[in-house]
Formats: sequence, structure tokens, C-alpha cells
Amino acid sequence: MKSITIKGSERESVGKKATKALRNAGKVPCVVYGGEKPIHFSAEELSFRDLVYTPAAHTVAIELENGAKVDAVMQDIQFHPVTDKIIHIDFYQLFPDKAVTMNIPVRLQGNSPGVRNGGRLLFRKRKLAIKALPDKLPNFFDIDISKLKIGDNISVESLLNDDFAILHPETTVVVQVKTARAAVVIDDDEDEEGEEGAEATAEGAEAPAAEATE
Repeated sequence: MKSITIKGSERESVGKKATKALRNAGKVPCVVYGGEKPIHFSAEELSFRDLVYTPAAHTVAIELENGAKVDAVMQDIQFHPVTDKIIHIDFYQLFPDKAVTMNIPVRLQGNSPGVRNGGRLLFRKRKLAIKALPDKLPNFFDIDISKLKIGDNISVESLLNDDFAILHPETTVVVQVKTARAAVVIDDDEDEEGEEGAEATAEGAEAPAAEATE
């Protein structure tokens, strides 16, 4: 998994006044848990742009002014209810031999024939929670939907991998194509369609394919 470097300063005081002063200076107070003791630090809010405002998942290399370096993953983030500015972030320290839980984004690849025939594409799980050692964390789950016909689905079962554990039931549907009123169901085993079949296809083509996500 790709890593983002965050440069910060260890916090000498963690009281309310010190925290407020940091935020007024455009910095975000942070804590790293999981080690021998929590590490309190702060960093410029802009430093977290590529970590927070992206659909991708990343690990973080935290570099402090005192020379300390910690590998971690973001566990929780708090935003101001009015301004939406980041006001606090919790991290969890990574160790090579200790599994960690993360939400990994799902990407769809290809075009579904079921959608082309008028079906509705339902993207049920945009992220999947997994547990893995740090060096086994994937960047994405890439799912090929180029063979997904009306009535078909792709579940967690087809994504199982020895490198990590997926923390959802195997029957959990990730993406599916459901029928719609204008859908045309095509049998792949049919030979060339006759006049009646061609007419049905033409009628289905007149209606725009409804591709939706839920």
C-alpha cells in the first residue's frame, strides 16, 4: 500500500488551551496509539490533504522534528461542525508482525453488458473492511464487471485472498445488476436472432440504459 509522509512536531502540552492555540495557528492536534505509549503531535492541516480528501487508502509515515519516525494508519478523524476543518486525527501505529484493520476502497473495471441492456448497476459496498499485516494491505479491490449480466452479482466470496481476511460474510454482495423496466435479457447461447428478437432488441435500444449506483 502507498504511504504518505506527514511531518509534524511532538506536542509538549495536551491541554485545551494548547490545543486551541494549535488550531488557531492552522495546525491539527493528533495522537498515535498502539505503541508503548501514545504519541501526541501536531501538523499543518494542509499536510493531510492527500490522506483525507481522496477515495484511496494509504498508510502514513509520521516524521517528527525530534527525529522520531512512526508508521501508522488513520483510525478516526473529527471535523468542525460548521467550518468542516479538521480538528483532530487519531492514528494507530503499525508493526511488521501485527495485523491491522483497514477499509479498502472498491473500484469497478469494464462495462457491464447487463447495464447496456437496460439493467441497473447497484454498487452495494464501496469499501471493504479487511485485516492484514501492513505489507499485505492492498491499495484497492479491483472488480471486473465486464461479464455482469442482468441478475448477476459479485460477492465477497470471489474476492477472498490468502494475504488478508475480509471482515464481511462471504455472501455479502459488492455489486450487482438488477432488471429495469426497459431491460432486454439476452441469452448468450442463442444463435442469430430472428426478426422477432431483432425487433425486441431495437425497442430496448430506444430506451436509454439506466446506470445507477446505490
